[in-house]
Amino acid sequence: KPGKGKQGKSRGKSGGKKQKKPEVDILSPAAMLNLYYIAHNVADCLHLRGFRWPGAPKSKKGKNKT
Repeated sequence: KPGKGKQGKSRGKSGGKKQKKPEVDILSPAAMLNLYYIAHNVADCLHLRGFRWPGAPKSKKGKNKT
């Protein structure tokens, strides 16, 4: 059909290699300053850094605050 353009599946970089995430120091001064502004208490701090307690409800990303 003329004027429609390509409608196939487009692929970005193909290679199948996953890029390894760099190891991040969560106790660095920059990380601590960031944590100071986003965490409200110690439990919140640990939760944000990935140390969740057993049975904790999973957080929903993009949750609307109303």
